[in-house]
Amino acid sequence: MVLPIYIYGHPVLRKVAEDIPADYPDLQQLIADMWDTLAESEGIGLAAPQIGKSIRVVVIDLDVLSDDMPEYKGFRHVFINPHIIEYDDTQTESLEEGCLSLPAIHEKVTRPTRIRVQWLDEELKPHDEWVEGYLTRVMQHEFDHLEGKVFVDRITPLRKQLIKSKLRALTQGRYRCGYKTKGAIR
Repeated sequence: MVLPIYIYGHPVLRKVAEDIPADYPDLQQLIADMWDTLAESEGIGLAAPQIGKSIRVVVIDLDVLSDDMPEYKGFRHVFINPHIIEYDDTQTESLEEGCLSLPAIHEKVTRPTRIRVQWLDEELKPHDEWVEGYLTRVMQHEFDHLEGKVFVDRITPLRKQLIKSKLRALTQGRYRCGYKTKGAIR
């Protein structure tokens, strides 16, 4: 089932998400709904807070980029209770990011190119590994949602000031996009 995506300004996007227990009710249905929602919105990643649930679940589909990045052919993964354990700040990269919760806003964000992450997969098998490449950026972006952050929190104060009216428009429900949304509570 396609769920509405919560838009910038909604309080759920600012809450730190909770780890879920292994017996979380209807977890497989939630994951299926997140995949449906991600496909409908044509995104590459979706965190549970973006569908109104303050829990640590993320889905990432990089297969849609595999024409340009063949290393991600078939890459569709679920991350349960993910945590970034360590950042390797020796190399960073600045790339433009966008977000389903901030339609029509794109800004350059500087992030480390290598991180160490722990998470459970869909079968609740634990993983602990260093991640590199474009996946690193996507994980940091999506996992930020689990910490109550959005990508515009990571841009320079000047850039944030320059897009202030766009951000205000989102909080006031003045935006258009091609997928179901739920705006800020007013």
